[in-house]
Amino acid sequence: MTTTPARSARPSPPRPLLPRLWLLLCLLLSGWGPASAAQSLLDLDRHSGEVALAPFTGYYHDAGGRFALSDAERARIEGRFRLLPDGNSSFGFQRGAYWFHIAARNTDPDTPRWLLVQGFALSDRIDVYTRSEDGRARHQIGGDSQPFASRAIRYRHPNFWIDLPVGQRVDLYVRVQSQSSMQVPLTLYTPSAFTELARDAQLGIGVYYGILLALFFYNLVLWLSLRDSSYFWYLFHICAFGLVLLTLNGLGFEYLWPDSPWLADHSVPLSICLAQVGMQQFARTFLGLAERWRLGDRIGLGMIAFFVLLGLIATQAPYRIVTPIASAAVFVSIAWIAVETVVVLRRGYKPARLFLLAWSAFLLGTGMFAAIAFDLLPKVFITEYGVQIGSALEMLLLSVALGYRYASLRNENERIVREARDQLEHKVEQRTGELRTALAQLEKAHDRLRETAQRDGLTGLHNRSHFREAFESLLHRARRQRRPLALMMIDLDHFKQINDHHGHLVGDECLRWAAGLISQVLAPQHALLARFGGEEFVAVLPDHDLASGSRVAEALRLRLRAQPCPSRSHDIPVTASIGVHEIAPDSDLGVEAALQFADQALYLAKAGGRDCVRMWGAAA
Repeated sequence: MTTTPARSARPSPPRPLLPRLWLLLCLLLSGWGPASAAQSLLDLDRHSGEVALAPFTGYYHDAGGRFALSDAERARIEGRFRLLPDGNSSFGFQRGAYWFHIAARNTDPDTPRWLLVQGFALSDRIDVYTRSEDGRARHQIGGDSQPFASRAIRYRHPNFWIDLPVGQRVDLYVRVQSQSSMQVPLTLYTPSAFTELARDAQLGIGVYYGILLALFFYNLVLWLSLRDSSYFWYLFHICAFGLVLLTLNGLGFEYLWPDSPWLADHSVPLSICLAQVGMQQFARTFLGLAERWRLGDRIGLGMIAFFVLLGLIATQAPYRIVTPIASAAVFVSIAWIAVETVVVLRRGYKPARLFLLAWSAFLLGTGMFAAIAFDLLPKVFITEYGVQIGSALEMLLLSVALGYRYASLRNENERIVREARDQLEHKVEQRTGELRTALAQLEKAHDRLRETAQRDGLTGLHNRSHFREAFESLLHRARRQRRPLALMMIDLDHFKQINDHHGHLVGDECLRWAAGLISQVLAPQHALLARFGGEEFVAVLPDHDLASGSRVAEALRLRLRAQPCPSRSHDIPVTASIGVHEIAPDSDLGVEAALQFADQALYLAKAGGRDCVRMWGAAA
């Protein structure tokens, strides 16, 4: 990463003075306003350790790739920036450059510096501009077109230090131009949060490559002992595909060629071609295509020749041309291996079963990863890391399949061993069925335990922990759909007197009765209801503003007052004080702050004599 004064990503002709003055005037009058009415200002506080920027990001596609920072600012002021569609920052293979804008304000005095991480390792050039309220701008350059040592932190993904003065608004512009897939997942981290992320990521990567190394050395010993060519090509496949993932994850650029941007740029199509050559040759030898299916063997040789030729072309041809071809050819290559396996399996070659299962797992994982590159699937955990999961399963199963193949070839003419193997397979299937039954029962027990853990043991309502998680989800959905939420805090009045006069057992009966009555009243509103603690309950009413939420609260209060709790000896009157707070669609209020405002409204109800409803105004 290189830090320079803010300037155009490409030289541009001098601009007349009047448009410059007009742009400056617009910026001053707008107060560095948001890109559009729908783009939110990102407020960072001491609780914002890791913030995904997609919900706060506007973007603009500069198809010609000629925009400078001033052009991007002008486009934002003119409303040409748009929010990311459904928060998805993946656009597939695109020409030109993409501009992204985030407006942030830091309220944490202990963290004036944040780390911006672009969670895709293959972007060629990334220009990051930060403009503060005084108009000064800072420019940083990153991506795999720059030497690895120029990055802010030695990490596999491009990263940049962002200075965010306390209390000031900072406009962040990110320009990405790349021949690779346009994937721009941006995240802000505090230094401590990034340290935890890097630690967890390194653990997962270490586990994955540890599996690959273990399989490599295990099969290396078998190859040296048996001299079976299948083991050699399996080792070739492990090394080649490991190189693919090292390249895609940015680890190759970090550890193998940190001073070679050229190799970082061309290693993707080269490693893909190398891996496909290993896969096709391993399939030929394992399945014995030369003896079992001559036509399939010739097609496999043709595909090997194609990937060798494509790899040679990749050293000279532009990345944007070769990489989509190589990525698309992966689908064809793996699908053809599956076809070969099915044909050989139908011809009676039993080891092909495990081989087919292994390639199915690999095909699914690789297909999801390639689909992200073409913007066919969203970038979530299972799709982003599906290739690692699928390849680990595939290599484990292939290792097992190799051992099974060797045993099958050695003993296929011995009837006694074959019968013993058939009996063993029957027992394995029987034990597998028993295990599946046991796992299904265990899963049902786990579901029941999880449901129990989410419920309050006395009232049967959701507990406080589950409420916070569910409330967070409702809050995000309401903001996305731009609908209000009404939050109610309900406290049963003078409940201690019920316990003191009638005993705690009767008090528990009253709590259960009150919980049932509250649930009955709020059920038509599709409310999220939970016991907050003691004799306090909390409820969230979707699609209710302050007025409608207050009406529901008043109806609940009147219902409680009119219907005393039936006890063994006599009825016990129960009343409630209720505080109501509205969370507006454009509010950036968090769960804790919303609960605090509702609690303040409840305090007003108690201070006003109890058995009443009080409101706390809607958040701005």
